[in-house]
Amino acid sequence: MLDMAVLWLLALAPISALLLLPMLAKLKLAWVWLPRSALLIFQFIFCREYLENITAVGPRTVGSPENEILTVNYLLKQIKAIEIESSDAHKISVDIQRPTGSFSIDFLGGFTSYYANITNVVVKLEPRSGAKHAVLSNCHFDSVPNTPGASDDAVSCSVMLEILNTLSKSSDPLQHAVIFLFNGAEENILQASHGFITQHRWAKSIRAFINLEAAGVGGKELVFQTGPENPWLVQAYVFAAKHPFASVVAQEVFQSGIIPADTDFRIYRDFGNIPGIDLAFIENGYIYHTKYDTPDRILTDSIQRAGDNILGMLKYLATSDKLAKSFDYRHGNVVFFDVFGLFVLAYPARVGTIMNYIITAVTVLYLGKKILQPRNRAINYMKELSVAFGFTLLSWFSTFVTVLIVAVFISLIGRSLSWYNHFYVSIFLYGTAAAAKLILAHTLAKKFYYKVSYLGEIFFDVSLLVWSIALVLITQLGLCSAFVCAMWVAFPLLTKLLIYREFKQKGATIRFVMIYMLGMFIPYLYIMYLTWTIFEMFIPIMGRSGTEIPPDVVLAAFILSSTVILSSYFLNFIYLAKSTKKTLITLTTVFGVTLILVCSGVFFPYSSDSANPKPKRVFLQHVSRRFYGLNGNLVKSDSGIWINGLDYAGISHITPHIPELNDTIRTNCEDKAPLCGFPWILPVHFLLRKNWYLPAAEISPTNPVHFKLLAKEQMPWDSMKLTFEVSGPSHMSLYIRPHERSTLSSWSLGDGTPVASIGGDYFVFYAHGLQAVAWRFWIELKAAEKHSDGMVSLAIAAHYFFGEDQKSPQLYALMERFPNWTFPSGWVCTYDLFVF
Repeated sequence: MLDMAVLWLLALAPISALLLLPMLAKLKLAWVWLPRSALLIFQFIFCREYLENITAVGPRTVGSPENEILTVNYLLKQIKAIEIESSDAHKISVDIQRPTGSFSIDFLGGFTSYYANITNVVVKLEPRSGAKHAVLSNCHFDSVPNTPGASDDAVSCSVMLEILNTLSKSSDPLQHAVIFLFNGAEENILQASHGFITQHRWAKSIRAFINLEAAGVGGKELVFQTGPENPWLVQAYVFAAKHPFASVVAQEVFQSGIIPADTDFRIYRDFGNIPGIDLAFIENGYIYHTKYDTPDRILTDSIQRAGDNILGMLKYLATSDKLAKSFDYRHGNVVFFDVFGLFVLAYPARVGTIMNYIITAVTVLYLGKKILQPRNRAINYMKELSVAFGFTLLSWFSTFVTVLIVAVFISLIGRSLSWYNHFYVSIFLYGTAAAAKLILAHTLAKKFYYKVSYLGEIFFDVSLLVWSIALVLITQLGLCSAFVCAMWVAFPLLTKLLIYREFKQKGATIRFVMIYMLGMFIPYLYIMYLTWTIFEMFIPIMGRSGTEIPPDVVLAAFILSSTVILSSYFLNFIYLAKSTKKTLITLTTVFGVTLILVCSGVFFPYSSDSANPKPKRVFLQHVSRRFYGLNGNLVKSDSGIWINGLDYAGISHITPHIPELNDTIRTNCEDKAPLCGFPWILPVHFLLRKNWYLPAAEISPTNPVHFKLLAKEQMPWDSMKLTFEVSGPSHMSLYIRPHERSTLSSWSLGDGTPVASIGGDYFVFYAHGLQAVAWRFWIELKAAEKHSDGMVSLAIAAHYFFGEDQKSPQLYALMERFPNWTFPSGWVCTYDLFVF
């Protein structure tokens, strides 16, 4: 008979695992970093100085003097100093590129980008005799407005400077060139990388790239994208990275579009047809793109670790024979994952497919042996297995419904994100609810349906069957993440075969249980490790995922999935226990107390703790809007401060501090205006449908927008061509809406084919660096007949992210009133609508 304490341990295994995740993560860091720290301080001692000097200039928005002059001059000065001290074995070439171009991208529902005279600092390190092929290392030195951008991405540029310094001083010549691209317009949705890879004279020599990014502040840099279809690059990482942290699961999650983000990896892959590796810091995403992203929050260990890994990779690739023939090694995907940060396992996806089917076949043989028994026993086993299989699925479904009802209830009463600043609240609320419901369902089945109590064997087989089916399905979908299911089938099955003992109440000794637990230890620990990585990425994202996605529902679903996975092979112990009453009472009590505390508002979502801030993000735009009619007359105008809270809670937590910000000033959509008549900097209107508009004084920027129609031409193919010229600040957004029975057939942007955003309007993101000429473009429209209200509406929004026009006195005064647990990011903008 099992001891009750052991039963509690087994029943609460998933809860215990989720609660131990942060500790596991910290232990993992210690294992990885301690052996190398002494060596790396010497090699990368100047990185922090670079980082502090780059961020000292302040926010580096594209077009600002801080980005285009101060940072560029600093980089050039450091590169020149490195060149002076470089070895005679190498040659360093420097180029300042200021490209102009346009492209369309399906990110954020699809839009088109146009850039003019933005800045790239490009450095080529090559053998004295020159090199035909090159590997690219990419970072970006620009930042989003109002943030210092230490982790995103000044630290990567600092690491690259020191790697350039280290490689250039080496007396060993390289076989291939290393190109260091310090790109100055990544936050403008990947503009600078596009300008480089499509226009720079060195771009054609590049055979592979490493992209350095951030989705958090410091920590470990995760390899979350590779390829496409270049297993040799992953093998290079396996060989060269001294502190590996990589996951094909992260790659497939990111490329699914679930995470609303993108990197320069896409540009090099899609427009350059070049294979590469994408790395990003993912720890502490709560302060990513906020004023708290400062150099002091990035640990020296993070810088050392990243530098060691990237230096090793670049050294390996720059001396590899495979680089020159990289396209010859383009054959299939690769399964890769690190084992607790100690080493990386990588093998071709086709090998993984074979392994998955072999594991499935062994499972079929194991279950088939039980079916091929004497007739009566086989029929009874099949019946019991089918019933148990159906009941397991039913218990999962009922648990799913129960937990989601709780999450929806929390969202409806306005208590969402209570766990944002208190990780354990989510486990105590949704984890205990899931575990209690699962245990209750099986307890009821045991009491009222099953007449015998020796069912541990059957429910073990059910778990094996479920995960085998999942393994086959995921493998059939071509997903490399199937290795997780393979692990979750192979280890339990191997353990069971080695034990040679059925899960029977009389034979289930403590010794047997401990052997079983040891067999499950490796897959269980890895699932915990992977779960925490996903937690670490996703929870901070919930604070900037918009007003339309209920974060509690998302997190509850994730915790529920984790609970189901982690409890799969332990629920069978319920059928070995005499009673689960105390376990259920404990779980229910914890859930009930947590629910009461959450509903009463005890757990405030945000924090202003200087050591560990978790701010609420709010965008404030002081906008003046003007709407013009077909004849050019001003139809109406207004001014106000347009407010967007970036999470599901909107501004409900801010209203008690600033009473005039309440639901009485919710915005109304201008139905006839593109994007509802508001100045979106990016086409994220479908994510932020709840926003507020506080009336304010009219603004008059010193550098206003000038928008004019230059030409109107009837084309021979029965379409109308309209040519426009626009001048204004460094950032502008153009919105186009063809009227009913009119279509936008072509334009001078992107590849010439208009790309509509979600909702049907056309969105063009425009940015320029210094000394850019006026922007000229044309559109071509076709109409079935003449319209009294015109053919098309065009709106131009101008955004003032820096300089004297950035903030009005009224905007500044309002921002000063925001509580210290918020991060209000504000700027001035204008919106002008024209009809033609």
